[in-house]
Order: sequence, then C-alpha cells, then structure tokens
Amino acid sequence: MSVEQPTVLVVEDEPAQREVLSYNLEAEGFRVSRAEDGEQALLLAEEESPDIIVLDWILPNVSGIEVCRRLKSRPETRAVPVIMLSARAEEVDRVRGLETGADDYVVKPYSVVELMARVRAQLRRTRPASVGERLEYEDIVLDSETHRVTRAEQPLKLGPTEFRLLTTFMEKPGRVWTREQLLDRVWGRDIYVDTRTVDVHIGRLRKALCQHGGGDPLRTVRGAGYALG
Repeated sequence: MSVEQPTVLVVEDEPAQREVLSYNLEAEGFRVSRAEDGEQALLLAEEESPDIIVLDWILPNVSGIEVCRRLKSRPETRAVPVIMLSARAEEVDRVRGLETGADDYVVKPYSVVELMARVRAQLRRTRPASVGERLEYEDIVLDSETHRVTRAEQPLKLGPTEFRLLTTFMEKPGRVWTREQLLDRVWGRDIYVDTRTVDVHIGRLRKALCQHGGGDPLRTVRGAGYALG
C-alpha cells in the first residue's frame, strides 16, 4: 500500500466492532492501526503519529473521553482529528465530547458508510491530497489525482519520492518537518532508510522545482529539518 495513504488509529475494546471498522477502512484504502484500551491508544498515538483517530468513549483502563483530553493537551497530537464513538446520544454527552476536543461525535449504532464519509471529511481538512484534493502554494500546483505538478503553469518532472515529499510539504506550508518525520510519512515505518537519504531527495526536489526558473521555495531549518515557505 502507498505510504501516501493516511493512517487511521481505531480504538475500540469490542473485537467485532474493531474488526468491522478496520475492514471497512482498509477497503477504503486507509492504513489501520488498532488499540483495544485507552493506555494502548495513547501509546500508539505517540509512536505511530496517525492522521486521524476513531475513538470509542467506553474503554478499559483509560476512558475515551480522557484519552481525547490527553491527546488534545499534547502539542504532538493536538492537531490529529478525533472522531468519538459513543452509545450516549444525549445532547449533554455530545457537548461534553466536543468540548473535550473531539472533532466529531458519532452515536452508536452508526452507519459505516456515514462514518467513512466523516473520516474523509476530517482528512480533507488535515490531509487534503489523500482524498484527491488539488494543492496550491504560490505558483506551485499539485494534482494528487493526475499525479501532475506545475509551477508558473509549466509542468515539472518529479520522481515518485519527490512527489510524496512535495505533497507532504504542500499539505502543511510553513511547518518544519524533521528528517525522521519525513521518513515516516514518505518512506513508511516498515522500511529502513538512512536519514541522509532525505537530504539527497530534498536536493532532487529543489532541482525539480527550479527546473524552469524561480526561487527555491524550500527552507532548511538548521538543526531541525525542512519546510515549504
């Protein structure tokens, strides 16, 4: 599976529910990580940096509402969208879930089709290229569906790794990415690549972006990493 695909962390203590969710998410092309209790969810959220979390309210050890509160209090996971699942349908419960930091609230029993749509809606905000959105930054345009990039309306030739790097940068202009974060996002966690390889491909991306002229839009942040703009 392409490492461009977003990772969904499914946190559900009921095995049947967890597997149904995971099966449907994988069928939609997402990478899925699974947790069966609150402590495991917090650990995986830190270790795997998921793009979105589908979180059940009632969990062993640490409740879903407490997991959400802790995730939103940490700078590393604050921006990760959380969709809360709960059998609690009262308005006061919805309000509590949203005020704790959940980005969406879905009442059980739910429609799997609707839940998939809600996942895509959250990703459209945080990882637009993963759901086919066109990205633009100054005079650079990236079309993730056609896999084409232009700058000042001139087509650019990019290799697949450089395309994934540019996608990562254009989804979050201004954000500084460390080499390790770029390795995880672009190459994937299951592949061993030396961090110096990142520098090589950044150099290739810079060359590709400037092949028709124009300034270098990538910024090297000494001791930290790279950013677009």
